[in-house]
Amino acid sequence: MTASPRITARSWIMVAILGFTWGGTFLVTEIALEGMTPFWLAAGRIAFAAILMTAVWGLRGFHLFETLPERSAVTATVAIGALSSAIPFMLLAWGQQFVTSGFAGVSMASVALIVLPLAHFLVPGERITPRKSIGFVIGFIGVCVLIGGQALETTGAAMEPFGRAACVGAASCYALSSILMRRLPPVDTIGLSTVLLLIAAVITLPMAVINEGLPPVPDQKTLIVIALLGLVPTAAANLLRVSVVRTAGPVFMSITNYQVPVWSVVLGALLLGEPLPASLLLAMALILSGVGLSQYGAFRRLFKSR
Repeated sequence: MTASPRITARSWIMVAILGFTWGGTFLVTEIALEGMTPFWLAAGRIAFAAILMTAVWGLRGFHLFETLPERSAVTATVAIGALSSAIPFMLLAWGQQFVTSGFAGVSMASVALIVLPLAHFLVPGERITPRKSIGFVIGFIGVCVLIGGQALETTGAAMEPFGRAACVGAASCYALSSILMRRLPPVDTIGLSTVLLLIAAVITLPMAVINEGLPPVPDQKTLIVIALLGLVPTAAANLLRVSVVRTAGPVFMSITNYQVPVWSVVLGALLLGEPLPASLLLAMALILSGVGLSQYGAFRRLFKSR
């Protein structure tokens, strides 16, 4: 895709929905982990989402590429399927055994900083500007302020350096998959979302068997939670993510990673009674300022068109 990114009011609504959805996923995942092991939880939600999306895709006639794709496009699609779900899910599941949750959160926020230079060289219309760079750095600082000292704490585990590398590797996977997704030729959004989930399922299911053996027999509550995770933050959110990357571009999509920790904290306070950190307002001000500065041009075009 060579056209410049096009950011509309719909784009802003979709990234807002994604930030809220993924921010609440942590709470639901904690419930699911009470009755399911980490690798099987990832495999289960991906497999459920893949089956659901395959049914929807089938109703649309299984359309994917608008024209016969070149081999490079097929190879890129397989790589995106691995990098957008399967590999980062497994890296995070493994890495979070040895690092603090704060470090994992900062790692995910770094996706935006990783996307920025990659997009500059690989995606037309996504050039780095001083304003955009400063905005992304301010937003990242906001996330660090929100997470606080946990981001710098050490677990003391011997494998902690490798765990941290795994978390940063997961963030890099998300960034690279967005870049590759944007560069694909014209493609059906639902078809691409489905194929990516199918590829991820093919990878995660055998990996779950290798790492954790046969899955435990889940109770009804766990099954419902896995279905919820598969339906909303995996199937529906994956469809939205593909739509945003393909239209508004990977740099714009990456601002979602600054919203997720904010929603995670706010929803934890509202639903679980967790205390709100004193730094919340300062963190939100920094994050919103960073997003506003980095996306100033998009805001200006949006309001000038009205």
